[in-house]
Amino acid sequence: HVELAESGGGAVQVGGSLRLSCAAPGYGFRLNCMGWFRQTPGKQREGVAVIYTGGQRAYYVDSVKGRFTISQDQGEHAVSLQMNNLKPEDTGVYYCAADFANLGCGSWSVLEDAMDDNWGKGTLVNISS
Repeated sequence: HVELAESGGGAVQVGGSLRLSCAAPGYGFRLNCMGWFRQTPGKQREGVAVIYTGGQRAYYVDSVKGRFTISQDQGEHAVSLQMNNLKPEDTGVYYCAADFANLGCGSWSVLEDAMDDNWGKGTLVNISS
């Protein structure tokens, strides 16, 4: 089991900002990508953002484009998610993800499968109006 350390969640008002961070410090192999998923109340877990190792390519779910930015932090196994102009529908638990099973990063479902049951506890984001 790989430990993913997620942090940065909290409670802010609509229009506010938060920055989430994630690292897999004990993982010793190359990762194709890392990303973020979220589970909002009453909905299934959905992909939010993915960044390929090297930081040259990223993609986002439509609902966060222009508001969220994923970036690779120092070290290969660390990413951040800058979330601006937050909305009530962004409320949920945010989970870090990585291509542990080396399946590639071409879709949300592939990355979910690549997590290989290494989901962490997530970090709670609560947006109030």
